[in-house]
Amino acid sequence: MNKKIYLKVNTDLTASHEVLSWFEQMNQPSLPDKQIWWQCQTLLMEGFTNIVEHAHKNLPVETPIEMEAVRLNEYIEIRIWSDGQCFDLEEQLQQTSEFEDNDQERGRGLKIMSAIADKLSYERTIDNRYCLFISKYY
Repeated sequence: MNKKIYLKVNTDLTASHEVLSWFEQMNQPSLPDKQIWWQCQTLLMEGFTNIVEHAHKNLPVETPIEMEAVRLNEYIEIRIWSDGQCFDLEEQLQQTSEFEDNDQERGRGLKIMSAIADKLSYERTIDNRYCLFISKYY
């Protein structure tokens, strides 16, 4: 199996439903494990929300967020491109307190993503954007 889909939305959390509906194509045919599919959806939505709330925080709502999902024989890859500020993913993960020590309502997204994803990175691209890369085996 090799399937690739692409989506571009505005920097707006109200696009969340559209993002999830678009991503549903990756589950055709259904993944053998429903929990893995739920984890893939969680990774996508945490990544999208982080781009909107952090990377694009000071940018106009019209600023596009581009997404690509690829389903291969053993894993799904998700790429989310942003025009926001750079940040050091590894450093941020180290600074964020663990789940049981974190009594804040927010700020757990990266920890959740790093716990679920098999690969997670945030790197500058040649066109001076940033790409959040997520890979999950199923």
